[in-house]
Amino acid sequence: MESTKKSDFGLIGLAVMGQNLVLNVESRGFQVSVYNRTTETMEKFVAANPGKNLVGEQTLEGFIASLERPRKVMIMVKAGAPVDKVIEQLLPLLEEGDLIIDGGNSLYTDSERRTAELEGKGILFVGTGVSGGEEGALKGPSIMPGGPESSWKIIQPIFEAISAKVDGVPCVTHIGPGGAGHFVKMVHNGIEYGDMQLICEAYNIFKAAGFTAEELAAVFEEWNAGDLESYLIQITSKIFTIKDDESGKPLVDVIVDKAGQKGTGMWTLMSGVENAIVISTINAAVEARILSSMKDQRVAAEPELAGPSAGDLDLGDITKEELVKQVKDALYASKIISYAQGLDLIKTVGEKQKWGLDLGAIARIWRGGCIIRARFLNHITEAYESDPSLTNLMLAPFFQEVLSDTQSNWRETVALAVKTGIPVPAFSASLSYYDSYRSGRLPANLLQAQRDFFGAHTYERLDKPAGEYFHTDWPDVVED
Repeated sequence: MESTKKSDFGLIGLAVMGQNLVLNVESRGFQVSVYNRTTETMEKFVAANPGKNLVGEQTLEGFIASLERPRKVMIMVKAGAPVDKVIEQLLPLLEEGDLIIDGGNSLYTDSERRTAELEGKGILFVGTGVSGGEEGALKGPSIMPGGPESSWKIIQPIFEAISAKVDGVPCVTHIGPGGAGHFVKMVHNGIEYGDMQLICEAYNIFKAAGFTAEELAAVFEEWNAGDLESYLIQITSKIFTIKDDESGKPLVDVIVDKAGQKGTGMWTLMSGVENAIVISTINAAVEARILSSMKDQRVAAEPELAGPSAGDLDLGDITKEELVKQVKDALYASKIISYAQGLDLIKTVGEKQKWGLDLGAIARIWRGGCIIRARFLNHITEAYESDPSLTNLMLAPFFQEVLSDTQSNWRETVALAVKTGIPVPAFSASLSYYDSYRSGRLPANLLQAQRDFFGAHTYERLDKPAGEYFHTDWPDVVED
């Protein structure tokens, strides 16, 4: 629509996420200007939404001129070079105090760089994580903005209006300076990888035990009414109810078992390695996706490599109801581990970067809108509100109790899967992390002896003060 009034908000990049965000913002009473590199896309979008408070612009110059100052420009384009290209085109048109918001899944170090570069030009930059997919973008996502505090004050009214709400509380908060917003979104996605893989492993066990699609739908629907209530459990229950129009089979059974990924999971792994933080559940999930993509190799190896057949799962004296209880406990416990590892990474990097992150507030905004939203995020929020210096989520009283109550079935589930040849990399990695973390003594003493033997790397002694190092003249190895 034509308007002489300046728009409250502008968005560049009208793919589905961008379009839905625009409609969300407009529905909250704001006028929105839109621009797309392909003009036809912009014109079709505006024409498809008659009567809405939208201003379509064919040029960047017109787009910028249509915005109220300080201008708030959100970019929704592919991460990497395309974001830099749009910023480069915007800079000559913007004025001091204007605000650029990158709402894509950008690498947080890119956001750190862009923040520093634009600050020198008087332009505010916000790297913003947006979670919730297409539906969340339209109805209310979880939003994780980083950048200077002054930028948050500018965008706060709009972001709070469009975000999801839980108990009336907006699922958005100022995460921290620089790349903090995109970093937290990256780890959110890593946790999401873990969550999804754990659910898939539970499904694989049930499938091997002969559960029908109808039974699976009922199991996940029941779980979604209890402690495991979450968006991912909910959609999983619905997936099992859908039939394929062509074959009449459950749709899930005709989908090729090759998983895709867009990079945030791998970025999370690299960050874990760089910061010496164990995120083994997320690592197992990423590797499971990679192995799934090796479909031809797996099919060729199946008749060649010996082992029990996952299709021959014999429940023995265990009923299906008992198996459901065992797997549920394994899933719940492993899910806690996935979040504990992700939050440990956020905590560690936040402290290194001096971002001043509030883990309780981060958990709070994940309760609605985002893909990993779940009932137990309330308990995570409470854990960090009760003890902001909590070393690890597992040590919070609520989660200690859950892990204690579920671990017997957790171990039974992993053991059953291993005996039957069912791959459960995320269940296993989660349990190993838990057992390692609770072990006051690990076999790393032998590892240190090995390192000192071949490389004179030295070691500490139990009976000497910490920080005092020793070396042994080990005997020579006589080669045959």
